[in-house]
Amino acid sequence: MLKKIPVADVRPGMFIEKLDGNWLKHPFWKTSFKLQSKKDLDALINSSITHVWIDIEQGDDIEDANVAETVTAIEETQKEEQPKSVSLEDELNAARETLARAKESTIQMFQQARMGQSIKTEDLAPLVDEISESLNRNAAAILTLTRMKTSDDYTYLHSVAVCALMIALAKQLNYKGDLQELGTAGLLHDIGKVAMPDEVLNKPGKLTDEEYEIMKSHPRRGWEILRDSFNAGETALDVCLHHHERVDGKGYPDKLSGDDLSLVARMGAVCDVYDAITSERCYKPGWDPAEALKRMAEWQQQGQFDKTVFNAFVKTVGIYPTGTLLKLKSGRLGIVTEQSEQTLLKPRIKVFYSTTSKSPIPQKIIELSRSQEVIESIETPENWGFNRQRIMDILAS
Repeated sequence: MLKKIPVADVRPGMFIEKLDGNWLKHPFWKTSFKLQSKKDLDALINSSITHVWIDIEQGDDIEDANVAETVTAIEETQKEEQPKSVSLEDELNAARETLARAKESTIQMFQQARMGQSIKTEDLAPLVDEISESLNRNAAAILTLTRMKTSDDYTYLHSVAVCALMIALAKQLNYKGDLQELGTAGLLHDIGKVAMPDEVLNKPGKLTDEEYEIMKSHPRRGWEILRDSFNAGETALDVCLHHHERVDGKGYPDKLSGDDLSLVARMGAVCDVYDAITSERCYKPGWDPAEALKRMAEWQQQGQFDKTVFNAFVKTVGIYPTGTLLKLKSGRLGIVTEQSEQTLLKPRIKVFYSTTSKSPIPQKIIELSRSQEVIESIETPENWGFNRQRIMDILAS
């Protein structure tokens, strides 16, 4: 039985069947779920949603006498389990250290795989855990830093980035599987590239048809390496083999589509593409993250990505991901520092430059969700004379 109730009457323990309003303007990637936490309740109350439909057969009714007890019990549990979050500025240094270790570990892993040496995936567990802990403290730090890699670092830090993105996306999706296995799958998804000729893998120009066919063999070669030289689990094997599949069946190597594609393969496809197109490569500069998401939204509509997974991914990184350079109607430039719990369309930004006077201005944090300021456009840092390091310096200051 369904009931429509005001958001003010919602309590943890209720089963939300439907949220009124556009998905971009509410804080959840889905509209049918059991509300479990005080944090999610606060996000709902602070959103633009005014009413919800609850299913009293799957969750608490509005008149349930035990609602207050349920809220108290959940709050106490969260106090014990909630990881301590820190500011972006505080986490950036720790995330840099994590990435440095991750890069070295990934280089060693690829080298061993290239030489045909056996590798135990459990040896990767501490690295995956460290990446996961950084995400828990402040996800934007490590996700932003991995996007800033150079073309020389791409092969190795791409694997680390996909690991981090997979874990972050899993949390948004309320993924029920093992996060450590999923993160390991992200680290190993491109291991097949060790079997690709260097002249093809690192070619600065467009690949010929023959070279492209060689590159398309890397998922299966990776699957073979994981099967023969790693004690890899099914999740890693699946993501490695199928991260270039598409939901419309036009991907490779097996042209799987629809329900034949597992959830982890669909997740891997989105994370892999996002990091690839936002990273500097030997043959092209990286796209701005917000522009990348716009393009990916078009590709999703054309059948490349799973819609639910892609929508959850947008909520994971934000429509304007951390580090995005925005121009405001006032003529000021600002860098996105944090997402808003109210709406993905109005992040928290740090303004630092006037396009009118073409000069720096005192840095100031603006909560766009609480300001009259309006975003005019997404800007490319290089067009204003800023490189990626300058953007990171502003974020860290």
